[in-house]
Amino acid sequence: MSIDMLPPGSTAAEKGEEAPFRGLVRAFFRSPGAVFGVSLLAIIVGLALFAPLVAPQNPYDLNQLDIMDSRLPPGSQSMTGMTFWLGTDDQGRDMLSGIIYGLRISLGVGVSSALFAALFGASLGLIAAYAGGRTEAAIMRIVDLQLSFPAILVALMILAFLGKGILNVVLALVIVEWATYARAARGTALVERRKEYMEAAESLAIPRWRMLFVHLLPNCLPPLIVIATVQVARAIALEATLSFLGLGVPITEPSLGLLVANGYQYMLSGMTWISFYPGVALLITVVAINLVGDRLRDVLNPRGHS
Repeated sequence: MSIDMLPPGSTAAEKGEEAPFRGLVRAFFRSPGAVFGVSLLAIIVGLALFAPLVAPQNPYDLNQLDIMDSRLPPGSQSMTGMTFWLGTDDQGRDMLSGIIYGLRISLGVGVSSALFAALFGASLGLIAAYAGGRTEAAIMRIVDLQLSFPAILVALMILAFLGKGILNVVLALVIVEWATYARAARGTALVERRKEYMEAAESLAIPRWRMLFVHLLPNCLPPLIVIATVQVARAIALEATLSFLGLGVPITEPSLGLLVANGYQYMLSGMTWISFYPGVALLITVVAINLVGDRLRDVLNPRGHS
């Protein structure tokens, strides 16, 4: 839709901002992979948000679990007549319900850790780019030190000290991920700081915090949004790894990784469904997020447009 066709009363600024945004949306959904990824991700998020209404059973309620229903194959029925479409685990927990509730924890940990890591890392990156000198050197040396260690090793060390728990997992993932945002924010901010609008803001004696977070940060968001999308998938996979190793979420509130770990010891006994279906759900979730992230990278990358 052209700018002239916008509703009467729209200001020139609103028209100028709305047209590029709509163009980006059209470009994003021009890819079949992006449409598939968004649709799949919408279903996953919907299942996670409305888990109490969708799931046949509350896997966290011990009163609804019966040890006599443990390790039943897919399609079995309990003595109460409930059908376990994906079977049950060693605790008698319905695997379909466990996966739906596990999505809530996996997505919650991934999104919250990526959000807090982005806030902390991007703030430090902007400060480093704007301050320069020793402040920039100190921050970036810490970033280089952080990125030199394997993420899984750092997370294992933190959780070995703090112990299990969802909040501890989120804290560990924030510590692991913040450096990526800091480096990306600094690189983008160094380019943006040399532009005329920043020089104009400095000549008007605008407070530094306002220049950083009102003028500089919005122009650094496109690469940070792409990184955040990818980091959500990475955080979900890393949380699953930590839970599989026994240092993630508690067993009373299993995530997808812990559900996979619960069935690992039964794989050679032919009870593959206990680990297989949560693993498939984890794979589909990560793939859906990566599809969206890859398309965002293509759309928001100015070098990809002629």
